[in-house]
Amino acid sequence: MAKTVRIEPIAQQVDVATNNNLLSALMGDDLKILKECGGRGMCATCHVYIKQGMNALSPMAKREQRTLEVITTSKPNSRLACQARVLGEGIVVELPVGVYVESIQDIAALIGRRCERPLLHPVTGQCLVEVGQLITRSVVGQLEDTDFRIGDQLAFTTEA
Repeated sequence: MAKTVRIEPIAQQVDVATNNNLLSALMGDDLKILKECGGRGMCATCHVYIKQGMNALSPMAKREQRTLEVITTSKPNSRLACQARVLGEGIVVELPVGVYVESIQDIAALIGRRCERPLLHPVTGQCLVEVGQLITRSVVGQLEDTDFRIGDQLAFTTEA
């Protein structure tokens, strides 16, 4: 039976089949979720805050706990949408502010513009470029050594 999940700040309600993950709720409509690790719980791109209904979600597994430990914007009410399964009603999900960067080319294409939303690292959730900051070649140069290829890194890991 489907459960209703509310997504903030976009004030959207989505029906999710019992035992499906929160990511399935976020994938509909106009939301673009990066899913850089392919839903394996090893990146920050589906990180959300649970405003209500934490007890209506599946318990947190060790992998999710370890990943949340490295996400710089993680809070006690943080979950990874790919890992949290919907078990009951009353869940309210808050989306973090910002856009996850897929590649250095994403940032390089914005040189000369002011950042309208924070640009976030896909593994740690760290803010790479703040709102209002002018995106310059030097900003891009500082980020050139940052590895955004999560999929490549996952090839060298095993299931926990």
